[in-house]
Amino acid sequence: MNVLRKLLLMEDHLCPWWLAYTFDHKLRRILHKPEKIVAPYLHEGMTALDIGCGMGFFSIGMAQIVGDAGSVIAVDLQQKMLDNLEKRAKRAGVADRIVRYRCEPDNIGNHQNVDFALTFWMVHEVPNVPKLMQQIYAALKPGGKYLLVEPKIHVPAARFQETVEVVGQVGFKMLATPQVAISRAVVFEKE
Repeated sequence: MNVLRKLLLMEDHLCPWWLAYTFDHKLRRILHKPEKIVAPYLHEGMTALDIGCGMGFFSIGMAQIVGDAGSVIAVDLQQKMLDNLEKRAKRAGVADRIVRYRCEPDNIGNHQNVDFALTFWMVHEVPNVPKLMQQIYAALKPGGKYLLVEPKIHVPAARFQETVEVVGQVGFKMLATPQVAISRAVVFEKE
C-alpha cells in the first residue's frame, strides 16, 4: 500500500497534535457547530464524555450546553492536546466544567454514569474498535446516547458500516443518522 493511501485512510495513524490546528479553529464552526450537532442529545446538568477530544472543539461546546450543573470528561491520548484544551477552556470560561483525562491507547479509563458520549473523527485511529465500543457502553447510563461521527475522506462507507455493526454487537440500538457536514454519523442508545 502506498504512503499516500495509508495516510488518507488513516491506517495505523494517530493525528499529531500540531495537525489539529488545520481543522480545529474558529472557521470550523461554519461546518461543525457543536451546539447544533450535540444539543439534541445533551442538556443542562448532564455529564458528557468526549473521547479523542483533541484541542477541545466539541468539549468546550458541550461544556457550554451542560452549564454549571453539568460536566464534560475530555479524553485524549496526547497530553499536548489536553494542555491546549485547558487553555481554550479557560478563555471560553468553562474550564471548571471540563475534566481532562489522558488515556492509554487501549483504555479510555473508567468514566461511568455519563449521559452522552461522543467520538468525532477519531474511531478510524483506534486499533481495537470492539474494545473501545465496550468501554463506551460501560460508561453510559441506561438510555444514554452515543454519537459516532467519522470523516468521509478517511472512512469509506463500507468501513463505516463495519464500525456501525460493531457498535450494534456491543448492545447499542441505532436511533438516527444525523446529517453532519463531510461526515458519516450515527446516534445510538444504550438499552
